[in-house]
Formats: sequence, C-alpha cells, structure tokens
Amino acid sequence: MERTIVDYQEDRLEEKLQKILGTVETQGGTCPIRHILARFSDKWSTLSIFHLGDAGTLRFNELKKRIDGISQRMLTVTLRNLERDGLITRRIYAEIPPRVEYQLTDLGHSLLIQIIELGDWASSHSNQILEARAQFDSREQRVVSAELV
Repeated sequence: MERTIVDYQEDRLEEKLQKILGTVETQGGTCPIRHILARFSDKWSTLSIFHLGDAGTLRFNELKKRIDGISQRMLTVTLRNLERDGLITRRIYAEIPPRVEYQLTDLGHSLLIQIIELGDWASSHSNQILEARAQFDSREQRVVSAELV
C-alpha cells in the first residue's frame, strides 16, 4: 500500500498529540504545559506581544495607549508575567523620572511567529467560522422557539 504525504502528516500530528497527552497521563492528569499555554492565550498577553513585536521597544505608557481597554494594573501584571516567562525584557534607566522600556526576547519573537500563524489561520477561516456560528445560532433559536410553544 502506498502512503501519501497526507498520511505522513497525519502520523506526525498523532505523534505530537500522543506526546502531549502522554505527558499529561504521566503527570497524574495534570498538563505540564497548561500554565504556559494559558500565558499567551489570554488577550492582554497576546496583544502585548503583538505590539512589542510591531514596535520593537516600547515604554509602559506607549504600550498602554496601543492596547485599547487595558488598565494600568492589568498591563503591569501582564508585563510582569511575560518577563517572568522570559518572553520580554524590561530595561530601567536611572533618570528622573525613571524610564522603563519593554522589548521581546528571542523566545518572545519565536512565540510571536507562532501567534501570527494562528492569526493568519483565524483571518483566512473567519468567514467559515462566522457562517458556522450563524447556522448554529439559527438552529438553537428554532429549538428555543419550539420549546416555548
């Protein structure tokens, strides 16, 4: 039987999934990467990474102006967590008033590339997702209407 490139891609995907899920099983059901995935899946971290990737280096208030709706406290917490994870660096200048600049690390840049890929996927599939949502909502509306009758 001849195997195609798609067959090999499916095997590779299965291997990757088993590697992750196998790790979960050996850790007593706790996913060791869950806390890492949670870091960049929250909207403030992702937006901070996007803007730092776009600008290169930003001061706190410049970054805050770019991220619509984020509070000063939330940005502080987000930046602290990204720095803790090694995704950004914080540079403090001994000036009056003190100047603090943030920048992506090499690790942060490598994550940015992956997030951009995910963003590209979302952009290219947004019409399909919106259509699926509309179909789902329509079906759910019919079910709710039928239950009310």
